[in-house]
Amino acid sequence: MNRETVLTEALDLLDEVGLDGVSTRQLARRLGVEQPSLYYHFRNKKELLGAMSEAAMAPHATAALPAPADDWREWFLENTRSFRRTLLLRRDGARLHAGSSPGVPDLGRIAHKMDFLVASGVPEHHARTAMLAAGRFTVGSVLEEQADPDPDPGADRTADMPPIDHESAFEAGLALILGGLDRHVTGM
Repeated sequence: MNRETVLTEALDLLDEVGLDGVSTRQLARRLGVEQPSLYYHFRNKKELLGAMSEAAMAPHATAALPAPADDWREWFLENTRSFRRTLLLRRDGARLHAGSSPGVPDLGRIAHKMDFLVASGVPEHHARTAMLAAGRFTVGSVLEEQADPDPDPGADRTADMPPIDHESAFEAGLALILGGLDRHVTGM
């Protein structure tokens, strides 16, 4: 049993039982080991959850970084959509990610993204605020989507509660963030 095996099994357990059902006891049972042996790889459940969050974010964290010739608006939209898609890959993906902090490798990627936006004419303060707003908006949107008790848009609902098209709502909110940011861009 190595760290990667523990993480893979922990993420599979998350997908099966949800975040509230993940416990070190259940994970140890799944791996066929005694619970204390997990502490060789992770000091506590909080550290395990942090590593699970980082592993779950791998599809977004390994996406191509923007190139100088890229259109910053298109990149901003695709970067935020990639984040959403990655959160949706795992049951309770947004809950798992909420409150996590970027690791050392992520800080370099974030700096590259910020440098790209600033080089594209976005004032640094607005670039930072927009990236934070888009990230938090995305986590919140996915939290709501994953908590939706009735994800079937064709299901019977009362007249007071129309169905929510989560993707359309996300795209509309993302367009508002981009539109607000675009107002602050200097001519280049």
